[in-house]
Amino acid sequence: MGKILIAIMCLIGLPVSYSYAGNLEDGSSAYNKGDYKTAYKLFLIEANKGNADAQYTLGVMCDEGRGVLQDYKEGVKWVRLAAEQGNADAQYNLGVSYHIGQGVAQDYKEAFKWYSLAAEQGVAEAQLNLGVSYEKGEGVLQDYKEAVKWYRLAAGHGVARANCYLAEACVSGLGMMKDMSLAKRLAKKGYDSGAAYCGEIWKKYNLANY
Repeated sequence: MGKILIAIMCLIGLPVSYSYAGNLEDGSSAYNKGDYKTAYKLFLIEANKGNADAQYTLGVMCDEGRGVLQDYKEGVKWVRLAAEQGNADAQYNLGVSYHIGQGVAQDYKEAFKWYSLAAEQGVAEAQLNLGVSYEKGEGVLQDYKEAVKWYRLAAGHGVARANCYLAEACVSGLGMMKDMSLAKRLAKKGYDSGAAYCGEIWKKYNLANY
């Protein structure tokens, strides 16, 4: 298995702005109870008023088929509206959609654009995917040093798989100095944090010998 993107559109909790009374709070309550149809209707009211959090939530619900028939194109529509308002999670997910061609034509340059915006706002998964884009030269000129830069940021924000990619960079010497001992430490750190891919790297490069 080679490098892969973190490419899951998901809703991790609900935005903090849902704490005030009204459709957003009621929608959040319905969502958490599993009443997705009611939640969808309530979020739709606020999304049509231009609320970015509601727009992003609708996009994810369309993508997952919660409260509405699954519709990737409709999901992208709502996620784009939120992303254009600066919602970092929406920017990341729009990048994913463009990268894998889900709900929209595949376009690496657009994926890179949205990953960059989300990564600059601190979205760790976007930082990892931006690193992959730089390493593979997808949507941007190939640049191993930039790839390593973003892998380091992602790793610092707790993305275990980023350690695997840094370990590979240590082995290859692309983007950073070749260092098998450091590769060993990074692979172990990633594996211990739940990144199974680091185990593959450990075996492939016989890191136990360093």
